[in-house]
Amino acid sequence: MKPANIIISVVGAICRVAIIILAVYVIYQGALKCYDYGYRIFTEPAISSGEGRTVTVAITGDMSASDIGHLLENKGLIRDANLFILQYYLSEYREDVKPGIFELSTSMTAEEMMEAMTLAEDDDAADQGDGE
Repeated sequence: MKPANIIISVVGAICRVAIIILAVYVIYQGALKCYDYGYRIFTEPAISSGEGRTVTVAITGDMSASDIGHLLENKGLIRDANLFILQYYLSEYREDVKPGIFELSTSMTAEEMMEAMTLAEDDDAADQGDGE
């Protein structure tokens, strides 16, 4: 065998090993990120503890889960709009969140915010029924 062929074979083997190591690293990092995101869907804590800061949020009928998530993130009520979208679609409140103006707090979790957005609508409907 010629020395040039040996060098080419060694370099080729090193490149294959490097590609395999890179692929394993990318898969490992992806798995960690997926696990972290999946864990946070069900355990994401509120932004702040205690009283928190109250923010008024207006939800319209044409807003999607993505729009609501981005609104809540912009208002500082949640950390990650994309995580909220997943939480929304996996929650029991998905069909019950209605348009309206809501008082939400940074001490509430995403699930508590969705619950408040359904309860506030029910309370408003009950209040309007009493006035007639």
